[in-house]
Amino acid sequence: MRNTFYKKPYMVIALLLLMVHSFKLSAQLPVETPAQKKARLQWWTDARFGMFIHWGLYSLAARHEWVKNYERINDSTYQKYFDNYNPDLYNPEEWALKAKQAGMKYVVLTTKHHEGFCLWDSKYTDYKVTNTPYGKDLLKPFVEAFRRQGIRVGFYYSLIDWHHPDFTIDRVHPMRDNAAARKTNATRDMNKYRQYIKNQLTELLTNYGKIDELFLDFSYPGNDGKGHEDWDSENLLKLIRKLQPQIIVNDRLDLSNVPGGWDYQTPEQFMPQEWPTVNGVKVPWETCQTFSGSWGYYRDEYSWKSINQLVEMLIETTSKGGNLLLNVGPTARGVFDERADERLKGLGDWMKFNERSIYGCTQAPDSFAKPDNCLLTYNPKTNRLYIHVLQWPFKSLHLKGYAGKIRYAQLLNDASEVRFTTNTTPGSHTTENSGANDVILDLPVTKPNTVIPVIELILK
Repeated sequence: MRNTFYKKPYMVIALLLLMVHSFKLSAQLPVETPAQKKARLQWWTDARFGMFIHWGLYSLAARHEWVKNYERINDSTYQKYFDNYNPDLYNPEEWALKAKQAGMKYVVLTTKHHEGFCLWDSKYTDYKVTNTPYGKDLLKPFVEAFRRQGIRVGFYYSLIDWHHPDFTIDRVHPMRDNAAARKTNATRDMNKYRQYIKNQLTELLTNYGKIDELFLDFSYPGNDGKGHEDWDSENLLKLIRKLQPQIIVNDRLDLSNVPGGWDYQTPEQFMPQEWPTVNGVKVPWETCQTFSGSWGYYRDEYSWKSINQLVEMLIETTSKGGNLLLNVGPTARGVFDERADERLKGLGDWMKFNERSIYGCTQAPDSFAKPDNCLLTYNPKTNRLYIHVLQWPFKSLHLKGYAGKIRYAQLLNDASEVRFTTNTTPGSHTTENSGANDVILDLPVTKPNTVIPVIELILK
């Protein structure tokens, strides 16, 4: 029987093709219906506002988290940051409380950034916090502190590793211009590095309970770059889904055209003009933004956004159906610097009275026209529309096409009534002749004492 089979090469080829086909089928990623995906992401889309935290050895250099890359620093020179890493004032309870007071509902921490340094006691590397002067796992108390405040926990993990001996030197590596270093690619083994990624993600997604979000960073396919083949992205994502079936994963594995290959898009330091779409369909998205121009702690960086800018950014993101992941870069002592604290407090002061216009909200229906100098958000569950007034007008705000749609109007900060009229005609006190479907809100002359006032419309 066996001899007969192998005398027929076409049967062997057919068997091999069947095996390849079966492998491809087994390698397919889990696919959900749109309703299933919406349900899995519901907590996240309701939350709208999260905290990003970039923290690592670069906090000692205090001049950008890409300092090793920008300054072409080799491993031996960069070692001084590892040898002196001792965040003695680290108190994750304080961090979690500040995030909660700012109105943030989830957090994403850089467990490992591009420099390769790990904030947990990974058994797969010596380049970790437990081998520094600090000597303790930073991740476990972090996770526990944020969970105690009711904040969902997410992990950032860099696909890139400028320290790992098997990560091949490419166009974004610090040693890209070093000919001698480039020659070491002959002995570097990306197969070993791919397994290293899987091993570490298994640790992160096994040892710390339920993880809600995973931010993988990043792919740069093409000449002298790295994409999904370099990461073995399909199988990596299969592993992630197996370990944490409910986790939300970003779009940086270079699987944009693979069904089930990502959950949400990630415009970085950029505000889309409108809700992003794929093939004409609106997709979940989250913009990650910084207080200043850097993600890691940068002592001498001065282009910090104002509280007003940050609040407006949060509103605009929500008004386009997206989430805002706003970054803090702690110092090497383990604290938020005073500029970050000031802005977190400002955000919290605004959210305390206006969070109803953010949580659970999304883009307003097309039937509601946006007034000049305003942004709209809408809560489909409560059927309430929120008008965020970016520039306070004198006494009147004209709403075109709103007649018959409003049951009650109020300022959100103090729940004081905002009276409104419809079908006005010109008279001795006005030259305004509103259309039959228009509404004019009668506003106080003085702007309410809040960064950006919000008018809540309770709709019919």
